[in-house]
Amino acid sequence: MTLYPKLITDALATVTYAGTKKNLIESEMLADDVRIDGMKVSFTLVFPRETDPFLKSTLKAAEAAIHYHVSKDVEVEIHTEFRSAPRPAVEKLLPQVKNIIAVSSGKGGVGKSTVSANLAIALAMLGYKVGLLDTDIFGPSMPKMFGVEDARPYAVEKDGRQLIEPVEKYGVKLLSIGFFVNPDTATLWRGGMATSALKQLIADADWGELDYFILDTPPGTSDIHLTLLQTLGITGAVIVSTPQKVALADARKGIDMYRNDKVNVPILGLVENMAWFTPAELPENRYYLFGKDGCKQLAEEMGCPLLAQLPIVQSVCESGDAGTPAVLHTDTVMAQSFLTLAQAVVTVTNRRNKELPKTRIVSTSKG
Repeated sequence: MTLYPKLITDALATVTYAGTKKNLIESEMLADDVRIDGMKVSFTLVFPRETDPFLKSTLKAAEAAIHYHVSKDVEVEIHTEFRSAPRPAVEKLLPQVKNIIAVSSGKGGVGKSTVSANLAIALAMLGYKVGLLDTDIFGPSMPKMFGVEDARPYAVEKDGRQLIEPVEKYGVKLLSIGFFVNPDTATLWRGGMATSALKQLIADADWGELDYFILDTPPGTSDIHLTLLQTLGITGAVIVSTPQKVALADARKGIDMYRNDKVNVPILGLVENMAWFTPAELPENRYYLFGKDGCKQLAEEMGCPLLAQLPIVQSVCESGDAGTPAVLHTDTVMAQSFLTLAQAVVTVTNRRNKELPKTRIVSTSKG
C-alpha cells in the first residue's frame, strides 16, 4: 500500500475536536508538516494551549482514525504545538514588579477596600507606577469604587501569550473578578474555582512594570490568602482594623498568619480606621465611637509601626460609592491623610527592603 498526504488529511477530517465542535482540518489544527516514509507517518497537531483538556483524547482519536481509515499497519507519530506560550513558573511571575503589598484585615467591614483603593491612588499621585488587584473573589468592590463597573478587560497578544489587559483609572492598573461576573448575581464557586480565577488575574494579565502592586485581600484567613502566598513573594502586609476589641482580636489573627514560620511575610504596619468621628459643625470635637487608640496599642504590643489613624468621615463612603475615592478630593483632610499613609508605606517598604531578604513563596509541598 502506498501512503500519500490526502489519505492522512481525509482520515483526520473524521476526528472532531471537542474544543471547537469541528473536525481537526476545519479547526486548522494540522500543521503543514505531514511526513511519509513508507508506512511511517508523522505530523503536528496545534492546540490552543498546553493545558488543553481535550489534548490526550484528541491524539488518541487521530491515531485511531488513521488506523481505521488508512491501515492498521501505519506507524503514527504525532507531535504537538501550542498557539499560546505556557504560563511562566511561579517564581518567575511578575518580573517587573518591585513591591507587592497585601492589604489585609482579620474582620470584614473595617474599611480595608477603601484603604486599598485610596492607598493605590495616593501612590500613583506621588509618581509611582501602581497596580491594584481585587482578590476578593466572592465580594469584589473595586469596580464600583473606581467607577468602572461597566468595563470589560480585553486580551492582548504578548510574547506568544494571550494576556488580560488591566483597566486603567486614576493612574492605577486595576483587575477584579467583578469585571467578569454579573454584579447582581452571587458567585457560587467552590474553593478550587476561586483560586484558579485568582491565579489567572495574577499570571495571565499584562501588569508590566510596577513600583507597587497592591493586593486588596478578603477578610479573614482563607484559601485565597494561601493561594496568594503560594503564588507571589509578598513584600509586606498592611493590616487594617478599627479600634474595636472584636476587630483587634481578628487583626491579631491576620498578623499571626503573616508571621507564621512557614509564611514569614513582614508586617509593614497597622492602619487604624474609623479612629474617631468629628461632626462638621463641631470640628474641634472627637468622638471615639469604637474605643480610643486600640490599634495604636496593638501596634506597640506587636512591635509594628502605626501607619495612620483615619477618622470616620461620611464623604469617604460617599466618594467610594460614587467611584471617586476620597484621596482625589485633594483639598480635604482625608485626602491628606491618605497621601500621608502612602508616604509612610513607601518609607517602611524601603526600610524593609534594606534590612530583610526577599520574601519566599510559601511551598506547596507536604510535611
